[in-house]
Amino acid sequence: MNQNVGWLVVGLLVGSCALSQAEVGTSKETYSTAEGCGVEREVRMEWWREARFGMFVHWGLYSIPAGEWNGRKWKNGGVEWIQKKANIPAEEYEKTLVPQFEPKPGFAEEWAETAKLAGCRYLVFTSKHHEGFSMHDSKVTTFDAKDACGRDIFKEVVDATHAEGLKFGAYHSVIDWHHPQAYAGFGLPTIKGVTNEGRDNSVYVDYLHRQVEEIMSGYGPIDIVWWDFSKPDCQGESWRAEELIAMVRKYQPQILMNDRLFATKHGFMSKKESPLKGWNPNRGDFTTPEQHIPDTGAEGVDWETCMTMNTTWGYNQHDHKWKTSEKLIRNLVNVVSKGGNYLLNIGPMADGTIPQESIERMKVIGQWMDVNGEAIYGTTASRFKKPQWGRYTSKSDRFYAHVFQWPEDREIVVDAQNLEVSRAYLLADKEQDLQINQTPQGLVIHVPKNAPDKIASVIAIECKIAD
Repeated sequence: MNQNVGWLVVGLLVGSCALSQAEVGTSKETYSTAEGCGVEREVRMEWWREARFGMFVHWGLYSIPAGEWNGRKWKNGGVEWIQKKANIPAEEYEKTLVPQFEPKPGFAEEWAETAKLAGCRYLVFTSKHHEGFSMHDSKVTTFDAKDACGRDIFKEVVDATHAEGLKFGAYHSVIDWHHPQAYAGFGLPTIKGVTNEGRDNSVYVDYLHRQVEEIMSGYGPIDIVWWDFSKPDCQGESWRAEELIAMVRKYQPQILMNDRLFATKHGFMSKKESPLKGWNPNRGDFTTPEQHIPDTGAEGVDWETCMTMNTTWGYNQHDHKWKTSEKLIRNLVNVVSKGGNYLLNIGPMADGTIPQESIERMKVIGQWMDVNGEAIYGTTASRFKKPQWGRYTSKSDRFYAHVFQWPEDREIVVDAQNLEVSRAYLLADKEQDLQINQTPQGLVIHVPKNAPDKIASVIAIECKIAD
């Protein structure tokens, strides 16, 4: 993952796919990840928009040092970048860590079960991070999990994910700190002292394409490819993106892709910048604000906030800044209320064990989703103004009030007019109708004295929204 944080927008992709060259930014090419961005894309996006919640997994050789190298400790931040943080030469990095790569039996099942327990509908796994270590059985390198431990780790994760009925996504970094011909410089994160002088980058790009082809052709259905990442001086044609996208679609016609084959601003822009400026759906099916939830929504972009549970993506034994279960659940609600998906990360330990702190939080999220999941899955951003007491999500025949602050006067006011409401009830008690009144201030819903859930109680409001 990139260490910067940023912002993106909200909503379902309902706008035109045709943007002028001035609108799409610095690259000269126009690419279609959707072969037309029309009805076919809408069909492919359907499950993703229904899912709303996924689990990210960052795991690699960087999980072994766990935030510490030669006695120096990193308490916070992206320790999946430890090779760069500690300026470790590729040869030393490989020689030190590969012999220690020993995944425990059954780790993949543990991951998939945890995702399912939490109510996730998909899992995205790091097939290769910036360190260059490949988790799949690659025929073009020995710097991979199969050569390190004798097991096809990628296949284990794919199979376990599918066994739980979840969609599977492959995160794949297009930069590589191990390959001797990979791009170095050009604004990309680079190990200190390494330059691009004398490198034949085309050799690396061929290697990149062959590895992606191995993944796309050898492991059954892959539902997402989550590219990472580009910079203005190294993007698009640098990766032969048009060819790469076409090859991926050849093997996986229904796959979804993010837009990080290009130097899109959206994951890293400030809160106040325009979310639609420069965004082009021909460059990806969705875009990925990182460690940030947009303040407001805008129609025209499919987006997914990816976020850590503490401050780092990979496992860090020294990072104890865990977000509370309350924070994580409310983040999920906040993201979905604005039309986005929430991709919540876990960073397993060296042997694949999920930290207990992550398991505990996923269990709490799962318990909340067991009761309130219908207010998350398949919902869209609400047309109603964000209330001070919580958030709204919507479906065609109802909307949901997610109440964070339970009212002492036992009245929830929905600031909306012209509602033909047939019924309101708590998802925690569907048999008991709540009293509702139309007032000049809006719809007033009378609720019990005590909140069913201290984190977020959800009221379903069945209605016809008048024109």
